[in-house]
Amino acid sequence: MSKIIASAAIRGTHKIVETAEAEYEEAVQKWGENQEVGFPNTAYYLPVIYGMLGIAVEKIGDMKTVLQRCRDLLPAPVRETSHLPYLGPTLDAGMATLFADEIIEAIRYLKEPDFYMSGEEITDDRIWLGAADDIILRKRGVEFVDGTAPGFAAILGAAPDAQKAKELAEELQRKNLYVFMHAEDNGVRFSEQLVEAGVQVGWPTRLVPFGPHATSVCFAAGFAVRAAMSFGGLKAGEYRKILLYNKDRIFAFALALGSVTDEWYAQAAGAINFGFPTIADGDIPEILPTGVCTYEHVVSNVAYGDLVSKAIEVRGLKVTVSEVPVPVAYGPAFEGERVRKDDLYLECGGGKSQAVEWATTKDMAEVEDGKIELFGPDVTDVEPGSRLPLAIIAEFAGRKMQEDFEPILERQIHHFINYAQGMMHIGQRDIAWIRIAKDAVDKGLTLKDIGSILHAKFHEDFGAIFDKIQIKLYTEKDKVNELVEQARGVYAARDSRIEGMTDETTDTFYSCTLCQSFAPNHVCIISPERTGLCGAYNWMDCKASYEINPTGPNQPVEKGACLDETLGQWKGCNEFLFKASRGALDHYNFYSIVHDPMTTCGCCECIAAVLPVCNGVMTVDRDYTGMTPCGMKFTTLAGTIGGGTSAPGFVGHGKYNITQRKWLSGDGGIKRLVWMPKQLKAEIEPRLRKRAEEIGVPNFLDMIADETVGTSEEEILPFLQEKGHPALSMDPLL
Repeated sequence: MSKIIASAAIRGTHKIVETAEAEYEEAVQKWGENQEVGFPNTAYYLPVIYGMLGIAVEKIGDMKTVLQRCRDLLPAPVRETSHLPYLGPTLDAGMATLFADEIIEAIRYLKEPDFYMSGEEITDDRIWLGAADDIILRKRGVEFVDGTAPGFAAILGAAPDAQKAKELAEELQRKNLYVFMHAEDNGVRFSEQLVEAGVQVGWPTRLVPFGPHATSVCFAAGFAVRAAMSFGGLKAGEYRKILLYNKDRIFAFALALGSVTDEWYAQAAGAINFGFPTIADGDIPEILPTGVCTYEHVVSNVAYGDLVSKAIEVRGLKVTVSEVPVPVAYGPAFEGERVRKDDLYLECGGGKSQAVEWATTKDMAEVEDGKIELFGPDVTDVEPGSRLPLAIIAEFAGRKMQEDFEPILERQIHHFINYAQGMMHIGQRDIAWIRIAKDAVDKGLTLKDIGSILHAKFHEDFGAIFDKIQIKLYTEKDKVNELVEQARGVYAARDSRIEGMTDETTDTFYSCTLCQSFAPNHVCIISPERTGLCGAYNWMDCKASYEINPTGPNQPVEKGACLDETLGQWKGCNEFLFKASRGALDHYNFYSIVHDPMTTCGCCECIAAVLPVCNGVMTVDRDYTGMTPCGMKFTTLAGTIGGGTSAPGFVGHGKYNITQRKWLSGDGGIKRLVWMPKQLKAEIEPRLRKRAEEIGVPNFLDMIADETVGTSEEEILPFLQEKGHPALSMDPLL
């Protein structure tokens, strides 16, 4: 290993640890050792410290132990005549750097509470997002699970100018990577260059300005640590497993742009512990032998235009990029881009006009592959800021094409359109909403390009199930309204198919192991009356998915002999579970929260928990950030059970599943539901009222407590007693 790099990294660590110690002493003097401290809305405390050391830093006084560990790890400066190996001490220095980073940044949250924003997007006067909370982690972590985000680039410094910064960011976006931005080079920061160039930054566009200081690198490292713990089921203190998990599953690297300081070297040493190499555009020493990283550790003097390709090569990352014939950049990284009012050229749907999307099956003779027709005006026929109605009809034909595939394909329209830079898509079916930006129109984008996108992407991703596709787009109001009515009839017919199915009359269920890349023991088995806990898959979706990809994550599971009709347990499901969980589990129950419930992963929409005092259960969705009557927030619950474990008393589930007939039926069913967030209650109210009629308690919705009633069992129990909630008169749950 380079003596120069080792010397610089260790010097940098000494400076950062000394800064952390000084900040700690000042904080103790100002607030005292009992002052609470931490990053916002996370169950992982200061996550690098928590993951690596198992120390939960909750108060300023807890930092003292961590600072002593930093001192224990801190090597002496490299001597000129030293012949000892440098890698081990330098890696220790790198880890001490990340611990000290977190202490500095946690105290910054105390000293300057408005320095970092909360949420996903920046505002006009504030750019730094700070530590990602657990809601963001779970929302964005799913993209690392399903492969739409293969990794991230941590950028320190700045590009030569704003235009080059924009070009580099867009190249990383086209590779579907997240970009985490830190530090400065001669007073210039990469994130500020992007804002200057008119680029949208924030989590939705995968361009994340964590902070202006090098110490904000701990936010990127903390994201990686929490991903391992949340999705991989790893525990605090399992540092070796967490580091190996990141090396093998989180494909990240650092880009050092500009003059590399000692503090940057120290951050790079911290990243190498995770298997994340550093690529630099400047003339710095290199570490070329393999060892901790997959290939080289530090590579320098890389031409600016070659930085991304070199980084991908060194990290061993495999990236698949779609070639779509449109005049704008294209890829999943643009999915979160927003087209705001000042940038708007054309708007379709969204309540201001009607928009609808419909995938349908035709005979082979009726479809000409690649044919794209537009009936009515295009963007070139209207003025900036205009509105048009829009119907997008995708007509498929093929020997393997089935009606059951239509909703699966139709759902992809949202993603495919959103991947185009300068196009925004929200909603689906007859509540679609599309916006096109002025810059995209200036580059030549038209409505007919929607057809080009859909033709290319459907063939690329789903070509195995159809032979031909043609796209028809309508912008004439009367015709759009006519198509809306036709489509609504089809939607209703589709919905009724799954509603009429029962678990008793279905012999084959379907697995979903998509999340095993992050939660290796988690096995979701989806039945007609138990949708996937992520909310994205029902039985029909899985059946279609298997037809589309027979070797994919959705496999048929013959349920076999019934072992427990009440709790929902079958011999065939147990056998599949044992094999798919690699022997970690040999059984679970579909319909129970008390008796060996189904496993839960970090992607779940909701988590239910037993409330013994109330003789019932509560459920909380990931969008609710407050305390719950079980004494834990959603983030804590997910961190506790979300790694693929079966945890009696807790179970993950989808929102739709709440109103399905078999939800927790082994424990008394929906009559046990005594608390849920107000917003979730409003979201599922129509289905909840219908289910209440079915169980013979028409005013059941009004009996369910929410946060306005209380957030503890003691607070909500009088309300339940006053309302005569049925759970109170049921057999004891425990």
